[in-house]
Amino acid sequence: MRKIVVYMLLSLDGVAEAPDTFFTDWDEAMDANLAAVIEPQDTVLLGRRSYDEWARFWPSSPIEPFATFINHVTKYVATSTPLDGGWDHASAIDGEPLDFVRALRQRAGGEIGVHASISLARALLAAELVDELKLVVAPGIAGTGRRLLDDLPPLRLELLRSRPSPAGYLLLDYRVLR
Repeated sequence: MRKIVVYMLLSLDGVAEAPDTFFTDWDEAMDANLAAVIEPQDTVLLGRRSYDEWARFWPSSPIEPFATFINHVTKYVATSTPLDGGWDHASAIDGEPLDFVRALRQRAGGEIGVHASISLARALLAAELVDELKLVVAPGIAGTGRRLLDDLPPLRLELLRSRPSPAGYLLLDYRVLR
């Protein structure tokens, strides 16, 4: 069975929305961490809002290694409306998203990543479909914004790895225990 890995940028108070407002420095350790996260992934799940924003930004972005990865990986979008923009390798999920993801896990392939899609990540966590959380926590308080872990049932996590980056960000990997 394929693993589902949620990668998310958070403020210290758990806000995941608009990370560019609290991620002000990016260092080599964070680049290496991101490269390690995406290396085993051959599929990405996105929510509609993330898809719309990213389809405008990433096709012409020079930010590596993520631009090459996200522009060439297979992307499935949880949406009830047709996709616009023609972003390569992207398609709308046909049917109920959780059923689609359960079936996708059974297919051969690498890891399935969830990036920047807060509502989708929450739904997958609540449905016990997430295997790992890979978080980068900023040394700052956002104060307002949507939080990744709000409105979830209790979850048990096992810390797999924890280290600070030179710029003071925490790189955290957790296994979701069932």
